[in-house]
Amino acid sequence: MKTIRRIFRPAAFLTAVTAVLVACSAAAPAFAKIVPPPEGGGQIAPSPSPPVVHTVTVGGTPGWQIALLMAGAAVLAAVAAVLVERIRTARRAQVTEGAH
Repeated sequence: MKTIRRIFRPAAFLTAVTAVLVACSAAAPAFAKIVPPPEGGGQIAPSPSPPVVHTVTVGGTPGWQIALLMAGAAVLAAVAAVLVERIRTARRAQVTEGAH
């Protein structure tokens, strides 16, 4: 039980900190003020029209590459899980042998 608490306390703390940061970043635009232009003084030159921007979309990741990447990640996760379980089993065997 102590091991689980040792793992989940920092995880819970990091989750809370992340939630606070996300909430603050989401609320930041609500506090923005629109500042009116200065009055009087002189004439303000009209702003030029913005340049025309053409968005070019080239490439991207084809679906078969995404599927291959996900399959590789699944295999890697499975191998890591098996290795962790074997290490845990070996440690348990050492502890029970040392106890006798």
